[in-house]
Amino acid sequence: MTAAERNSLLAGGVGWMLDSFDVTLYAMVLAYLMRDLGISQKTGGMLASLTLIASAFGGVVFGFVADRIGRSRSLSTSIVIYSVATAACGFAHTVVVLAMFRIILGLGMGGEWTAGAALVAETWPAEHRGKALGLMQSTWAIGGMLAALVSWVVLPRWGWRGVFFVGVLPALVALWIQRRVSEPEIWKERENTTNAARSVPLRTLWRKDIRWNGLLATAMNTFGMLGYWGLFTWIPAYFSLPVSQGGRGLSIATTYSWLLIIGVGQWLGYVLFGFAADVFGRRGTYFGYLVVAAILTPIYGIVHGAIWLLILGPVVAFFGTGFFSGFSAITSELFPTEIRATAMGLSYNVGRGISAVAPFAVGALAIRVGLGRAFFMLGGAFLIAALLTLALPETKGKQLV
Repeated sequence: MTAAERNSLLAGGVGWMLDSFDVTLYAMVLAYLMRDLGISQKTGGMLASLTLIASAFGGVVFGFVADRIGRSRSLSTSIVIYSVATAACGFAHTVVVLAMFRIILGLGMGGEWTAGAALVAETWPAEHRGKALGLMQSTWAIGGMLAALVSWVVLPRWGWRGVFFVGVLPALVALWIQRRVSEPEIWKERENTTNAARSVPLRTLWRKDIRWNGLLATAMNTFGMLGYWGLFTWIPAYFSLPVSQGGRGLSIATTYSWLLIIGVGQWLGYVLFGFAADVFGRRGTYFGYLVVAAILTPIYGIVHGAIWLLILGPVVAFFGTGFFSGFSAITSELFPTEIRATAMGLSYNVGRGISAVAPFAVGALAIRVGLGRAFFMLGGAFLIAALLTLALPETKGKQLV
Protein backbone atom coordinates (compact mmCIF):
# COMPACT_ATOMS: atom_id res chain seq x y z
CA MET A 1 0.00 0.00 0.00
CA THR A 2 1.06 3.54 -0.67
CA ALA A 3 0.71 6.09 2.13
CA ALA A 4 -2.36 7.55 0.44
CA GLU A 5 -4.00 4.11 0.07
CA ARG A 6 -3.21 3.20 3.67
CA ASN A 7 -4.50 6.47 5.11
CA SER A 8 -7.67 6.47 3.00
CA LEU A 9 -8.49 2.90 4.05
CA LEU A 10 -7.77 3.68 7.69
CA ALA A 11 -9.87 6.86 7.62
CA GLY A 12 -12.80 5.27 5.81
CA GLY A 13 -12.62 2.11 7.90
CA VAL A 14 -12.31 3.78 11.29
CA GLY A 15 -15.02 6.29 10.40
CA TRP A 16 -17.36 3.48 9.35
CA MET A 17 -16.48 1.42 12.43
CA LEU A 18 -17.30 4.29 14.76
CA ASP A 19 -20.47 5.05 12.79
CA SER A 20 -21.52 1.45 13.48
CA PHE A 21 -20.45 1.78 17.11
CA ASP A 22 -22.58 4.85 17.72
CA VAL A 23 -25.70 3.68 15.90
CA THR A 24 -25.51 0.14 17.33
CA LEU A 25 -25.46 1.45 20.89
CA TYR A 26 -29.17 2.16 20.44
CA ALA A 27 -29.90 -1.47 19.55
CA MET A 28 -27.85 -2.61 22.55
CA VAL A 29 -29.95 -0.61 25.04
CA LEU A 30 -33.31 -0.71 23.27
CA ALA A 31 -34.93 -3.16 25.69
CA TYR A 32 -33.89 -0.98 28.66
CA LEU A 33 -35.01 2.23 26.98
CA MET A 34 -38.42 0.65 26.44
CA ARG A 35 -38.62 -0.17 30.14
CA ASP A 36 -37.35 3.14 31.60
CA LEU A 37 -39.14 5.52 29.24
CA GLY A 38 -42.27 3.42 29.07
CA ILE A 39 -42.30 2.94 25.31
CA SER A 40 -43.69 0.06 23.26
CA GLN A 41 -41.97 -2.12 20.67
CA LYS A 42 -43.72 -0.06 18.02
CA THR A 43 -42.30 3.22 19.36
CA GLY A 44 -38.86 1.68 19.83
CA GLY A 45 -38.84 0.67 16.18
CA MET A 46 -40.10 4.11 15.16
CA LEU A 47 -37.12 5.81 16.85
CA ALA A 48 -34.74 3.61 14.88
CA SER A 49 -36.67 4.43 11.73
CA LEU A 50 -36.34 8.17 12.36
CA THR A 51 -32.56 7.77 12.54
CA LEU A 52 -32.53 6.01 9.18
CA ILE A 53 -34.75 8.63 7.54
CA ALA A 54 -32.42 11.36 8.78
CA SER A 55 -29.41 9.38 7.57
CA ALA A 56 -30.90 9.30 4.08
CA PHE A 57 -31.15 13.08 4.05
CA GLY A 58 -27.66 13.44 5.53
CA GLY A 59 -26.16 11.08 2.98
CA VAL A 60 -27.65 12.98 0.06
CA VAL A 61 -26.47 16.33 1.43
CA PHE A 62 -22.97 15.09 2.27
CA GLY A 63 -22.63 13.44 -1.14
CA PHE A 64 -23.27 16.81 -2.75
CA VAL A 65 -20.82 18.44 -0.29
CA ALA A 66 -18.12 15.80 -0.84
CA ASP A 67 -18.14 16.41 -4.59
CA ARG A 68 -17.46 20.08 -3.91
CA ILE A 69 -15.24 20.43 -0.83
CA GLY A 70 -13.58 17.03 -0.87
CA ARG A 71 -13.99 13.54 0.55
CA SER A 72 -11.83 13.78 3.69
CA ARG A 73 -13.26 17.10 4.90
CA SER A 74 -16.80 15.85 4.44
CA LEU A 75 -15.87 12.63 6.26
CA SER A 76 -14.47 14.35 9.36
CA THR A 77 -17.47 16.68 9.62
CA SER A 78 -19.93 13.80 9.57
CA ILE A 79 -18.01 11.97 12.33
CA VAL A 80 -18.20 14.97 14.65
CA ILE A 81 -21.97 15.28 14.10
CA TYR A 82 -22.89 11.68 14.88
CA SER A 83 -20.52 11.45 17.87
CA VAL A 84 -21.86 14.54 19.64
CA ALA A 85 -25.47 13.53 18.91
CA THR A 86 -24.93 10.05 20.37
CA ALA A 87 -23.66 11.49 23.65
CA ALA A 88 -26.61 13.88 23.72
CA CYS A 89 -29.00 10.90 23.70
CA GLY A 90 -27.81 10.17 27.23
CA PHE A 91 -29.46 13.39 28.43
CA ALA A 92 -32.91 12.55 27.03
CA HIS A 93 -35.77 12.18 29.51
CA THR A 94 -38.64 12.03 27.02
CA VAL A 95 -39.26 10.20 23.77
CA VAL A 96 -39.54 13.50 21.89
CA VAL A 97 -36.11 14.74 23.02
CA LEU A 98 -34.55 11.36 22.30
CA ALA A 99 -36.07 11.41 18.82
CA MET A 100 -34.55 14.84 18.13
CA PHE A 101 -31.06 13.63 19.05
CA ARG A 102 -31.49 10.44 16.99
CA ILE A 103 -32.40 12.55 13.96
CA ILE A 104 -29.23 14.65 14.32
CA LEU A 105 -27.20 11.46 14.73
CA GLY A 106 -28.71 10.13 11.51
CA LEU A 107 -27.59 13.19 9.55
CA GLY A 108 -23.96 12.52 10.40
CA MET A 109 -24.31 8.77 10.02
CA GLY A 110 -25.59 9.14 6.45
CA GLY A 111 -22.73 11.41 5.45
CA GLU A 112 -19.94 9.13 6.69
CA TRP A 113 -20.50 6.25 4.28
CA THR A 114 -20.87 8.52 1.26
CA ALA A 115 -17.58 10.35 1.83
CA GLY A 116 -15.63 7.35 3.10
CA ALA A 117 -16.59 4.98 0.28
CA ALA A 118 -15.78 7.58 -2.39
CA LEU A 119 -12.43 8.31 -0.71
CA VAL A 120 -11.36 4.65 -0.69
CA ALA A 121 -12.72 3.84 -4.17
CA GLU A 122 -10.90 6.74 -5.80
CA THR A 123 -7.60 6.07 -4.05
CA TRP A 124 -7.26 2.32 -4.69
CA PRO A 125 -6.56 0.67 -8.09
CA ALA A 126 -9.21 -1.38 -9.86
CA GLU A 127 -7.60 -4.79 -9.21
CA HIS A 128 -7.72 -4.30 -5.44
CA ARG A 129 -10.70 -1.95 -5.08
CA GLY A 130 -13.12 -4.70 -4.07
CA LYS A 131 -10.78 -5.92 -1.32
CA ALA A 132 -10.18 -2.41 -0.01
CA LEU A 133 -13.89 -1.57 0.08
CA GLY A 134 -14.61 -4.95 1.66
CA LEU A 135 -12.08 -4.23 4.39
CA MET A 136 -13.55 -0.77 4.92
CA GLN A 137 -17.05 -2.19 5.11
CA SER A 138 -15.92 -4.95 7.49
CA THR A 139 -15.19 -2.41 10.19
CA TRP A 140 -18.96 -2.03 10.62
CA ALA A 141 -18.90 -5.45 12.28
CA ILE A 142 -16.01 -4.39 14.52
CA GLY A 143 -17.99 -1.32 15.55
CA GLY A 144 -20.95 -3.51 16.41
CA MET A 145 -18.78 -5.82 18.51
CA LEU A 146 -17.24 -2.80 20.22
CA ALA A 147 -20.72 -1.48 20.99
CA ALA A 148 -21.69 -4.85 22.48
CA LEU A 149 -18.53 -4.93 24.58
CA VAL A 150 -18.99 -1.36 25.85
CA SER A 151 -22.65 -2.04 26.65
CA TRP A 152 -21.71 -5.25 28.46
CA VAL A 153 -19.31 -3.31 30.70
CA VAL A 154 -21.11 0.03 31.06
CA LEU A 155 -24.81 -0.89 31.12
CA PRO A 156 -24.87 -2.82 34.43
CA ARG A 157 -22.90 -0.05 36.18
CA TRP A 158 -24.11 3.25 34.71
CA GLY A 159 -27.21 2.31 32.75
CA TRP A 160 -28.16 3.16 29.19
CA ARG A 161 -27.30 6.85 29.66
CA GLY A 162 -23.70 5.97 30.39
CA VAL A 163 -23.60 3.82 27.26
CA PHE A 164 -24.63 6.79 25.12
CA PHE A 165 -22.07 9.10 26.78
CA VAL A 166 -19.26 6.82 25.60
CA GLY A 167 -20.43 7.52 22.03
CA VAL A 168 -18.77 10.95 21.98
CA LEU A 169 -15.26 9.47 21.76
CA PRO A 170 -15.24 8.97 17.93
CA ALA A 171 -15.13 12.76 17.49
CA LEU A 172 -11.40 12.59 18.27
CA VAL A 173 -10.79 10.67 15.03
CA ALA A 174 -11.94 13.67 12.99
CA LEU A 175 -8.86 15.60 14.10
CA TRP A 176 -6.52 12.93 12.71
CA ILE A 177 -8.39 12.80 9.39
CA GLN A 178 -8.09 16.56 8.95
CA ARG A 179 -4.32 16.41 9.47
CA ARG A 180 -3.26 13.18 7.76
CA VAL A 181 -5.73 12.18 5.03
CA SER A 182 -5.41 13.93 1.68
CA GLU A 183 -7.98 14.08 -1.08
CA PRO A 184 -7.78 11.45 -3.88
CA GLU A 185 -5.57 12.52 -6.79
CA ILE A 186 -8.37 11.88 -9.29
CA TRP A 187 -10.60 14.34 -7.42
CA LYS A 188 -7.85 16.97 -7.03
CA GLU A 189 -6.92 16.73 -10.71
CA ARG A 190 -10.48 17.30 -11.84
CA GLU A 191 -10.93 20.18 -9.40
CA ASN A 192 -7.67 21.91 -10.37
CA THR A 193 -7.96 21.55 -14.13
CA THR A 194 -11.64 22.01 -14.90
CA ASN A 195 -13.23 23.03 -11.60
CA ALA A 196 -15.75 20.30 -12.47
CA ALA A 197 -16.11 19.20 -8.88
CA ARG A 198 -17.76 22.52 -8.11
CA SER A 199 -19.72 23.11 -11.28
CA VAL A 200 -21.36 19.84 -12.35
CA PRO A 201 -25.16 20.36 -12.31
CA LEU A 202 -27.40 17.88 -10.55
CA ARG A 203 -29.28 17.25 -13.77
CA THR A 204 -26.26 15.16 -14.81
CA LEU A 205 -27.77 12.44 -12.63
CA TRP A 206 -30.64 12.21 -15.12
CA ARG A 207 -28.31 11.52 -18.03
CA LYS A 208 -29.49 8.32 -19.70
CA ASP A 209 -26.38 6.25 -18.96
CA ILE A 210 -26.47 7.25 -15.28
CA ARG A 211 -30.22 7.34 -14.62
CA TRP A 212 -31.14 3.70 -15.23
CA ASN A 213 -28.22 2.22 -13.30
CA GLY A 214 -28.84 4.68 -10.50
CA LEU A 215 -32.51 3.70 -10.19
CA LEU A 216 -31.67 -0.01 -10.22
CA ALA A 217 -28.93 0.41 -7.61
CA THR A 218 -31.27 2.41 -5.41
CA ALA A 219 -34.04 -0.20 -5.61
CA MET A 220 -31.60 -3.03 -4.94
CA ASN A 221 -30.15 -1.21 -1.95
CA THR A 222 -33.62 -0.37 -0.61
CA PHE A 223 -34.70 -3.99 -0.34
CA GLY A 224 -31.32 -5.14 0.94
CA MET A 225 -31.48 -2.55 3.70
CA LEU A 226 -35.08 -3.40 4.51
CA GLY A 227 -33.82 -6.85 5.36
CA TYR A 228 -30.70 -5.69 7.18
CA TRP A 229 -32.14 -2.90 9.37
CA GLY A 230 -35.24 -4.87 10.21
CA LEU A 231 -33.15 -7.83 11.33
CA PHE A 232 -30.17 -6.31 13.12
CA THR A 233 -32.05 -3.50 14.85
CA TRP A 234 -34.13 -6.14 16.61
CA ILE A 235 -31.70 -9.04 17.16
CA PRO A 236 -30.47 -7.77 20.58
CA ALA A 237 -34.07 -7.37 21.75
CA TYR A 238 -34.96 -10.72 20.12
CA PHE A 239 -32.37 -12.37 22.37
CA SER A 240 -33.24 -10.52 25.59
CA LEU A 241 -37.04 -10.02 25.52
CA PRO A 242 -39.19 -12.58 27.36
CA VAL A 243 -40.55 -15.53 25.40
CA SER A 244 -44.08 -14.18 25.98
CA GLN A 245 -43.16 -11.13 23.85
CA GLY A 246 -41.63 -13.16 21.03
CA GLY A 247 -38.06 -13.02 22.35
CA ARG A 248 -35.82 -15.80 23.61
CA GLY A 249 -35.34 -14.67 27.21
CA LEU A 250 -31.52 -14.70 27.29
CA SER A 251 -29.58 -12.98 30.07
CA ILE A 252 -27.55 -9.78 29.56
CA ALA A 253 -24.25 -11.68 29.64
CA THR A 254 -25.45 -14.29 27.14
CA THR A 255 -26.99 -11.69 24.83
CA TYR A 256 -23.84 -9.59 24.54
CA SER A 257 -21.46 -12.53 24.31
CA TRP A 258 -23.52 -13.97 21.46
CA LEU A 259 -23.64 -10.58 19.76
CA LEU A 260 -19.84 -10.57 19.79
CA ILE A 261 -19.88 -13.95 18.05
CA ILE A 262 -22.37 -12.64 15.50
CA GLY A 263 -19.99 -9.72 14.92
CA VAL A 264 -17.25 -12.15 13.92
CA GLY A 265 -19.58 -13.61 11.31
CA GLN A 266 -20.34 -10.12 10.01
CA TRP A 267 -16.67 -9.22 9.74
CA LEU A 268 -15.81 -12.37 7.82
CA GLY A 269 -18.76 -11.79 5.49
CA TYR A 270 -17.63 -8.27 4.65
CA VAL A 271 -13.97 -9.14 4.11
CA LEU A 272 -14.46 -12.31 2.10
CA PHE A 273 -16.99 -10.58 -0.13
CA GLY A 274 -14.26 -8.19 -1.28
CA PHE A 275 -11.90 -11.01 -2.22
CA ALA A 276 -14.66 -13.00 -3.94
CA ALA A 277 -15.85 -9.93 -5.85
CA ASP A 278 -12.35 -9.23 -7.21
CA VAL A 279 -12.13 -12.84 -8.44
CA PHE A 280 -15.67 -13.79 -9.49
CA GLY A 281 -17.23 -10.39 -10.11
CA ARG A 282 -19.39 -8.00 -8.13
CA ARG A 283 -22.83 -9.00 -9.37
CA GLY A 284 -22.66 -12.77 -8.91
CA THR A 285 -21.15 -12.51 -5.44
CA TYR A 286 -23.77 -9.95 -4.37
CA PHE A 287 -26.57 -12.16 -5.69
CA GLY A 288 -25.27 -15.25 -3.89
CA TYR A 289 -24.99 -13.53 -0.53
CA LEU A 290 -28.53 -12.15 -0.71
CA VAL A 291 -30.12 -15.45 -1.74
CA VAL A 292 -28.57 -17.27 1.21
CA ALA A 293 -29.66 -14.43 3.54
CA ALA A 294 -33.21 -14.72 2.19
CA ILE A 295 -33.29 -18.42 3.10
CA LEU A 296 -31.66 -18.23 6.53
CA THR A 297 -33.43 -15.16 8.00
CA PRO A 298 -36.92 -16.73 8.35
CA ILE A 299 -35.34 -19.89 9.77
CA TYR A 300 -33.54 -17.82 12.39
CA GLY A 301 -36.85 -16.33 13.47
CA ILE A 302 -38.48 -19.68 14.27
CA VAL A 303 -35.70 -21.70 15.93
CA HIS A 304 -36.01 -21.97 19.70
CA GLY A 305 -33.08 -24.00 20.91
CA ALA A 306 -30.29 -21.85 22.34
CA ILE A 307 -27.64 -23.87 20.54
CA TRP A 308 -29.31 -23.25 17.17
CA LEU A 309 -29.45 -19.52 17.81
CA LEU A 310 -25.74 -19.60 18.57
CA ILE A 311 -24.82 -21.71 15.52
CA LEU A 312 -27.00 -19.91 12.98
CA GLY A 313 -26.32 -16.37 14.24
CA PRO A 314 -22.85 -15.89 12.72
CA VAL A 315 -23.95 -17.54 9.46
CA VAL A 316 -26.98 -15.27 9.11
CA ALA A 317 -24.71 -12.30 9.91
CA PHE A 318 -22.11 -13.44 7.34
CA PHE A 319 -24.57 -13.28 4.45
CA GLY A 320 -27.10 -10.80 5.83
CA THR A 321 -24.50 -8.04 6.24
CA GLY A 322 -21.55 -9.09 4.06
CA PHE A 323 -23.35 -8.15 0.86
CA PHE A 324 -22.90 -4.45 1.78
CA SER A 325 -19.27 -4.65 0.65
CA GLY A 326 -20.53 -5.09 -2.88
CA PHE A 327 -22.70 -2.01 -2.97
CA SER A 328 -19.82 0.44 -2.54
CA ALA A 329 -17.77 -1.38 -5.18
CA ILE A 330 -20.64 -1.53 -7.67
CA THR A 331 -21.80 2.06 -7.31
CA SER A 332 -18.32 3.61 -7.27
CA GLU A 333 -17.70 1.93 -10.62
CA LEU A 334 -21.06 2.90 -12.15
CA PHE A 335 -20.66 6.68 -11.86
CA PRO A 336 -18.02 9.21 -13.12
CA THR A 337 -15.79 11.16 -10.73
CA GLU A 338 -17.48 14.54 -11.06
CA ILE A 339 -20.78 13.16 -9.79
CA ARG A 340 -19.63 9.98 -7.99
CA ALA A 341 -20.16 11.00 -4.35
CA THR A 342 -23.49 12.67 -5.13
CA ALA A 343 -24.76 9.63 -7.05
CA MET A 344 -23.46 7.15 -4.46
CA GLY A 345 -24.98 9.24 -1.69
CA LEU A 346 -28.35 9.35 -3.42
CA SER A 347 -28.54 5.66 -4.33
CA TYR A 348 -27.35 4.50 -0.92
CA ASN A 349 -29.22 6.92 1.27
CA VAL A 350 -32.52 7.10 -0.58
CA GLY A 351 -32.56 3.33 -0.16
CA ARG A 352 -31.65 3.68 3.49
CA GLY A 353 -34.36 6.29 4.01
CA ILE A 354 -37.06 4.09 2.52
CA SER A 355 -35.76 1.12 4.49
CA ALA A 356 -36.36 3.13 7.66
CA VAL A 357 -39.82 1.59 7.69
CA ALA A 358 -38.29 -1.81 8.50
CA PRO A 359 -37.61 -1.45 12.27
CA PHE A 360 -41.05 0.11 12.73
CA ALA A 361 -42.74 -2.57 10.60
CA VAL A 362 -41.03 -5.40 12.48
CA GLY A 363 -42.01 -3.88 15.82
CA ALA A 364 -45.61 -3.42 14.71
CA LEU A 365 -45.85 -6.91 13.21
CA ALA A 366 -44.25 -8.44 16.31
CA ILE A 367 -47.22 -7.32 18.38
CA ARG A 368 -49.46 -9.62 16.31
CA VAL A 369 -47.28 -12.60 15.35
CA GLY A 370 -44.26 -12.40 17.64
CA LEU A 371 -40.84 -10.93 16.98
CA GLY A 372 -39.24 -14.02 15.45
CA ARG A 373 -42.02 -14.64 12.93
CA ALA A 374 -41.79 -11.03 11.76
CA PHE A 375 -38.41 -12.04 10.26
CA PHE A 376 -40.22 -13.79 7.39
CA MET A 377 -40.95 -10.37 5.91
CA LEU A 378 -37.22 -9.57 5.98
CA GLY A 379 -36.33 -12.75 4.11
CA GLY A 380 -38.63 -11.62 1.31
CA ALA A 381 -36.87 -8.26 1.15
CA PHE A 382 -33.47 -9.97 0.77
CA LEU A 383 -34.84 -12.11 -2.08
CA ILE A 384 -36.17 -9.13 -4.03
CA ALA A 385 -32.81 -7.37 -3.65
CA ALA A 386 -31.07 -10.46 -5.04
CA LEU A 387 -33.27 -10.52 -8.14
CA LEU A 388 -32.69 -6.81 -8.82
CA THR A 389 -28.94 -7.42 -8.72
CA LEU A 390 -29.19 -9.42 -11.94
CA ALA A 391 -30.33 -6.33 -13.89
CA LEU A 392 -27.12 -4.37 -13.17
CA PRO A 393 -23.99 -4.57 -15.36
CA GLU A 394 -20.84 -6.29 -14.15
CA THR A 395 -18.18 -3.68 -13.24
CA LYS A 396 -15.25 -5.85 -12.19
CA GLY A 397 -11.90 -4.35 -13.31
CA LYS A 398 -13.34 -1.00 -14.40
CA GLN A 399 -10.91 1.93 -14.34
CA LEU A 400 -12.36 5.03 -12.70
CA VAL A 401 -12.48 8.25 -14.75
